[in-house]
Amino acid sequence: MTPQSILIAGIGNIFRGDDGFGCVVSWRLARRELPAGAHVVDFGIRGFDLAYALMDGYDLTILIDAVPRGGQPGTLYVIEPDLNGFDESDARKTAVDSHEMNPARVFALVKAMNGKLKRVLLVGCEPATLGPEEGQMGLSEIVEAAVDDAVEIMESLVADTLADQRSAGVGANHF
Repeated sequence: MTPQSILIAGIGNIFRGDDGFGCVVSWRLARRELPAGAHVVDFGIRGFDLAYALMDGYDLTILIDAVPRGGQPGTLYVIEPDLNGFDESDARKTAVDSHEMNPARVFALVKAMNGKLKRVLLVGCEPATLGPEEGQMGLSEIVEAAVDDAVEIMESLVADTLADQRSAGVGANHF
């Protein structure tokens, strides 16, 4: 068997305050040494690019994004979405807007193109602000403070995935 392939996808809009969280985390991760098979990409708002990357059949995809869930700003979440709900063939559900990133629509597009989504995790941060209508560069202080913890979570998820693979004998030489 081949080693696991992991896509770490930063998503969000750097011109909308804390919505740039996924981009900032992916930039920090890209400067770190990750194990073979782990790839970090800042997709920003490029939903089509993410959909085509997912067509490569990664064993694990980890999305990093701002996720408003009603918690305290700066709270980090690790969520495993139910991928069964993205089988819709309705064109409205697979329409990807080139000015925003909607992961649910990206997943629906991948399935509509007969792609296979294996395991997907979302590492999200509760935003404090998405900025004013005219936009805002930079993260709020509380979300910026969560970036290093998010990087550690990402590294831990990658290490745990690869350790599970090793303990299952995936990628090992068998004689």
